[in-house]
Amino acid sequence: MASHFKMRPGLFRAALPLITAAFALSTALPTLAQTSKSTASDAPWWKHAVVYEIYPRSYQDSNGDGVGDLNGITQRMGYIEHLGVDAIWIAPMYPSPQVDFGYDISDYESVDPQYGTVADMEKLIAAGKEHHVRVLLDMVLNHTSDKHQWFIDAASSRNNPKHNWYVWNDGINANAPGVTAYQKRFEHEGKVPPNNWVSGFGGSAWEWVPSVHQFYYHMFYKQQPDLNWRNPEVEKACFDAMRFWLDKGVAGFRLDAIPTLFEDPQLRNNPEKGGINAQGDPNLSDEYVSNLPEVHDVIRRMRSMVEKYPGNRVLIGETYLPNTAELDKWYGGTAQNELQLPMDMLLGFHGDHDKLDVSGFRDHITEALTQTHGGQPLFVFDNHDNVRAINRYGDVDPAHAGLINKALDTVLFTLPATALTYYGEELGMVTTTPTRKEDVKDPIGITGWPKEKGRDGERTPMQWTPGPQAGFSTNPHTWLPLAPDYKTVNVEVESKEPNSQLEWFKKLTMLRRENPALHSGKLTMLDTASTSVLSYVRSTGSDSVVVAINFTAQPQTISLDVKSGKAHTLATTDPSLTSTSSTKNLTLPPYTSWVASVQ
Repeated sequence: MASHFKMRPGLFRAALPLITAAFALSTALPTLAQTSKSTASDAPWWKHAVVYEIYPRSYQDSNGDGVGDLNGITQRMGYIEHLGVDAIWIAPMYPSPQVDFGYDISDYESVDPQYGTVADMEKLIAAGKEHHVRVLLDMVLNHTSDKHQWFIDAASSRNNPKHNWYVWNDGINANAPGVTAYQKRFEHEGKVPPNNWVSGFGGSAWEWVPSVHQFYYHMFYKQQPDLNWRNPEVEKACFDAMRFWLDKGVAGFRLDAIPTLFEDPQLRNNPEKGGINAQGDPNLSDEYVSNLPEVHDVIRRMRSMVEKYPGNRVLIGETYLPNTAELDKWYGGTAQNELQLPMDMLLGFHGDHDKLDVSGFRDHITEALTQTHGGQPLFVFDNHDNVRAINRYGDVDPAHAGLINKALDTVLFTLPATALTYYGEELGMVTTTPTRKEDVKDPIGITGWPKEKGRDGERTPMQWTPGPQAGFSTNPHTWLPLAPDYKTVNVEVESKEPNSQLEWFKKLTMLRRENPALHSGKLTMLDTASTSVLSYVRSTGSDSVVVAINFTAQPQTISLDVKSGKAHTLATTDPSLTSTSSTKNLTLPPYTSWVASVQ
């Protein structure tokens, strides 16, 4: 949901089952001032995992209809394994009218026919198990589709048992004191919405239903009515839906828009921030519609439910939050009894000013490792709702965008954190924004054009080969057009290029699994006065690895105070550093990453 991110491959494939087993037993040492007490026998699989988001419409089309599907994902499970991925998160594949491409669910316990069947999902889960890849599902609990039977029943009568499963209000008289001109735009039968709340996708957050003479609340599209989480029957039904998939073997859930489950019961106006957004609505804070304290009670009960299942099932939250103190609450603070992995968006997403800010990166990494009561950080730079990081960060220096993308991967995969990445990021796929309104598929791009062009650009089909439709589909009419660069930016071509984005990605994930220091070593920041180079050392005591990344377009010479200073290069994005054997007087070319073991 939008919120407003070398070892020879053959040898790795042969060794992967042994590597996976070995690291499942390895000790998860505490990171920088963390207090986790995980040991070799109880460290959960997700503790140092690489999670790979798949947008199912865009990954692989197995039946030639131009739309990706579950069997397509199953066909590519070998590739996913060889990337060094531990789990895939599949964006919603449930039955849906597809107003928001699956985030408007009409049945939580089935699969949309365009993606396959429940049996296909069961086969996918089984294939994942064979390839040591767990499967996580997207669970959308804030709202349903207006075509869900729950809402059809709820909207049929005020007396229907399902009516109170959603958030309804009679509205207020259009001529009442204090009613704004904006509210009067949505007048029905002499009534207007009860407050100034705005939908995230344009217009009032309240929609009139003549059959019951009431407004219902929808934080997102009007076709996505919000569930009433103050009704315990809603919680039971949603938890039952989660159990349906847990029973089939999914490893957990990514919880969409989870901070928005509750709204202010007094329906107070959100404070105005001034100006208007791309849809022409006033800019408001979300004070009374997001991150209300009641949501934490639900998450604690959800965690308790999920923990009754074996295998360390995990809850990942889509948690766009203002600071680390708020993020800490989503772990459960000192109790650590809420989400195991709330997404830390504070590192990878900086609104409209994404930039390689060494001090900002260093400060936030340190903060995430020391101020969440031992919670495991989950860092992310890319997802289906945001312009790809290669554009957000790389556009400041397009000539070096590829190196910048590799630098972000270096950060993501060498920190003592769980890593979340997005399909195509491993290739350097770019955002391909539509240039004409008539080509836009995303409704927010249609309503917001031209200021808001939607999210189609980061959802284009996966680029497998330089052949027809990039190997994504046999159908020339793919649901979104291919990016123009697919003949050079694709799996087939990059697999043959030692210095490609793909090979760098795989090299880092292999090191992350195989090297004890990168897998579970503590982190110590180095050269903390530098505003040009981000550097740190990961160490288990007996093994140490230093990481240095030049965040600038100019060469930077550094001397790092690490043990004897003797080094052995493990990976670098610049061939001139391959034989480097010292951490002293080392010159990093522009945007270069260097990873080395040290003695």
